[in-house]
Amino acid sequence: MTRLIATFFFTGYLKPFSGTWGSAAAVLAGFGLFLLGGWWLVAALVPVAFVAGLWATAEETRGRDNHDPSEIVIDEVAGQWIALLPVLIGASHAGYTGTDALALWPGWLTAFFAFRFFDILKPGPIGWADRQKGPMGVMLDDIFAGIAAAVVVGLGAYVSHGILGL
Repeated sequence: MTRLIATFFFTGYLKPFSGTWGSAAAVLAGFGLFLLGGWWLVAALVPVAFVAGLWATAEETRGRDNHDPSEIVIDEVAGQWIALLPVLIGASHAGYTGTDALALWPGWLTAFFAFRFFDILKPGPIGWADRQKGPMGVMLDDIFAGIAAAVVVGLGAYVSHGILGL
């Protein structure tokens, strides 16, 4: 069970760039969850993914030298879902409840690429969190990366829809 959670249904074993595969799987899962229950469902599952990720990561890394093996991608899932929340909330406010939410494709792409940018480069507090040892460090840097990416998505939406009126 812990391996299934930690690797997000074995997505973490896809190579190369398992974190990117985990993020892509999170976008697909986030879209499916949005279709099932709206942005509220995705938002409600972020803390579930975080807590389950802490537990699964602790179990999967117990007794290992590497505290953050590449196959563990549940952290990317939690962070990517945070990055997607502005898009999902925007889709709901626009009245999109189904596949019509894909009309906001620039936001989906921005959420994905901004999250990957912050997760890979780890600026500021993201890098600090990554340097923390143990499961909390594994999970927390991606939470911070997701928050930073969500800010980028929100700013992009403001510029596009607010200032430019697109």
